[in-house]
Amino acid sequence: MNTEHDNAPGDEDEKGAASGVRGYVVGLVLAACLTLASFWAVSTHLIYEPAIPITLITLAIAQMGIHLVFFLHITTDPDNKNTVLALAFGIFIVCLVIFGTIWIMDHLNHNMMPMDRLMQMQ
Repeated sequence: MNTEHDNAPGDEDEKGAASGVRGYVVGLVLAACLTLASFWAVSTHLIYEPAIPITLITLAIAQMGIHLVFFLHITTDPDNKNTVLALAFGIFIVCLVIFGTIWIMDHLNHNMMPMDRLMQMQ
């Protein structure tokens, strides 16, 4: 399997450190542009107002992709299997904590005595 062209932007190869720095600078510029685009999307009246959250979510997902490729060097190379698995496990744990917390708080809210009855008991 030929994986010589399966390098993430910013990976140093035969070209030296200048290529690596150039990859980081490109990633930084793209991330900054996406950040500025999200601020512009919120402040402009050119975007249909109910579509602003979808626009922000799209820009956030694009920025996550930029960070994964340019800074974390996630590629399809077989050597990155452990990195991708660790990333997937981290995402799973974060989702488990967030949704578990929301689920527990919802059930606590549902099973809690109403405030007016609680005040009458005192």
